[in-house]
Amino acid sequence: MAIRPLPGRRSLLKGSLAVPAGLALPAFTRSGRPSAGWGVQAGDVTRDSALVWVRSDRPARMTVETSATESFRNVRRTRGPLIGPGGDFTGTTRLRGLPPGEQIHYRVLLTDPDDPRRTSVPAAGTFRTVPDRRRDGVRFVWSGDLAGQGWGINPAFGGYRIFDAMARLDPDFFLFSGDTVYADGPIAATAELPDGSLWRNITTEEKSKVAETLAEFRGAFRYNLLDEHLRRFNARVPSIVQWDDHEVRNNWYPGQRIADTDTRYTEKSVDVLAARARRAFGEYFPVSTPRPGTREGRIHRVVRQGPLLDVFVLDMRTYRNANSPGDQSVDPQGILGREQLEWLKRELARSRAVWKVIAADMPVGLVVPDTTEGRPHVEAVAQGDPGAPLGRELQIAELLRFVKHRRITGTVWLTADVHHTSAQHYRPERAAFGDFEPFWEFVSGPLNAGAFPPASELDRTFGPERVFVKAPATANLSPAGGYQFFGEVDIDGGSGELTVRLREMDGTVLFRKTLQPGLVGQ
Repeated sequence: MAIRPLPGRRSLLKGSLAVPAGLALPAFTRSGRPSAGWGVQAGDVTRDSALVWVRSDRPARMTVETSATESFRNVRRTRGPLIGPGGDFTGTTRLRGLPPGEQIHYRVLLTDPDDPRRTSVPAAGTFRTVPDRRRDGVRFVWSGDLAGQGWGINPAFGGYRIFDAMARLDPDFFLFSGDTVYADGPIAATAELPDGSLWRNITTEEKSKVAETLAEFRGAFRYNLLDEHLRRFNARVPSIVQWDDHEVRNNWYPGQRIADTDTRYTEKSVDVLAARARRAFGEYFPVSTPRPGTREGRIHRVVRQGPLLDVFVLDMRTYRNANSPGDQSVDPQGILGREQLEWLKRELARSRAVWKVIAADMPVGLVVPDTTEGRPHVEAVAQGDPGAPLGRELQIAELLRFVKHRRITGTVWLTADVHHTSAQHYRPERAAFGDFEPFWEFVSGPLNAGAFPPASELDRTFGPERVFVKAPATANLSPAGGYQFFGEVDIDGGSGELTVRLREMDGTVLFRKTLQPGLVGQ
């Protein structure tokens, strides 16, 4: 089947791949009825509310119908926004008053605003609301890093088939841990593999260059939705989404200027690029959109998942200071900014959940260098000095000290970013800074991107021990070479035990760790 241009976006580039059955592009009609061919998504589900997303191929009124049954015999209708070109034909509707702990079936209808008789074929999805009862348990999956390093949707490889493996676990939600797109990573039609064969991508015009305009950022987010596995996953599993650097540009920070020698960019202000990326991010995921003069719509937030779990979603981009060697002895801004750090401490202290997952888009003890400006700067937290906390480590030390002295139980760190999977255990007995309780950090990803070796050594400031790691020996190994990962967290409703499983692309378990509830550190 030949690829045809889709209404509402630029045409696919010449020379792109034909798409076989099982990886079909979104189906659009050219009749007078709107179409929801990009699928539906739900996000930030709570005990009684959820956000539902859709994209139309033309202006339309969004309506969401919900029901307790798949037959939709009895429906409740929620009137959504009028969607059009101002939001790239995307729309998000908040559902309220849902019953807790129930499977909710929903369908989105798009209606011609000038003729209500012209209504789309319903686009259906489902999710479970958060239970009030502890005994119901919680299961979720997490990962990050999608379509990076030029490895895009390859039908011959099966597309983004890792999403099928995650869906088979029937998780309550998916924690998308950043690098949800690679706006700075063009997708070429082919890339050569080590054996001389070719990796063949589906390509689009927007993904032929780095994203600078709002239209190009929108195209980067839209690209991933060409994959049927992802669209099917979105309809079955709600998400909690955060961002990292590649939604904008590799290793970006506020106030950064792009060097004149980087001829890929005509727009040199990263702040301008970040604002456009943030708008597209809000348009293409079911997250609250920013409102001027308010804090609603910020990326950092708490998503409460019942008596067993609170998810603390961090934003380690928007408020960070400039990347540097990280050797300063005073660093009030750090990687979180003072306001976000105080928010995190306050919300951790308020939480009554058995487990507090800190969803960090960057790791704590893994050294992530930044050489994009020709100098050996630090991109994440750790800077390689094994001594007392310096630079951004100072904020982490303050947070860890707070958790210890306030006796906050059940903290677990989850992250992605570094394109391999690992488990780190942090202990004060091994650390230069010892005023904290032991904790675990689990790393997963990539979903569909280049895989990379781990850092040769960990920063010893917080006493990490790498208990498990799986990573390739060479840099930027394609998904065809394996090393694509996701993680699973399963909290037992009876015992309260939290079990982490690090899994390969097909779902094979590589590592398992069970943690006990009610402990400050373990």
